[in-house]
Amino acid sequence: MANPTFGDFDVTKLFNPTKLFQDIKFTGLNGFDFEAVMAGQRRNIEAFTAASQAALEGFQSLAKRQAEMVRQSVDESNKAMKEMFAAGSPEEKAARQAELTKAAFERAVANTRELTQLVARSQNEAIDLLNKRVAEGLDEVKGFIAKTNGKARAA
Repeated sequence: MANPTFGDFDVTKLFNPTKLFQDIKFTGLNGFDFEAVMAGQRRNIEAFTAASQAALEGFQSLAKRQAEMVRQSVDESNKAMKEMFAAGSPEEKAARQAELTKAAFERAVANTRELTQLVARSQNEAIDLLNKRVAEGLDEVKGFIAKTNGKARAA
């Protein structure tokens, strides 16, 4: 195959991508370590995967606990309905209804608080994983800069 030319100008002499990529692979561009950058990106992906896994596990825990709360609430509502239809004066039934309503409200507040804590714990776990990786990444960048500056001074 003939060399690509433009008029009398040989383009391959201007830019040789094969040589460029070999130079980058073996020596880096101006001492820049592409392998280290790629390793850092792999660690970023691993951190995002771990954070996603933590968030998923938190969501599963939340859904499981919510289902337990619904089952418990249905059981308690059935029990309360039976008590409401039991024999007794209207005053006794009204007093019992107030007691049951108060207990249901307190349980709802406690359940909401528990679910909120589950969500917060799950979010904190995922965010902590990402924060840790960001801090590591910034340290890596500082190291790359120091390493590049050191090579530039030595040259």
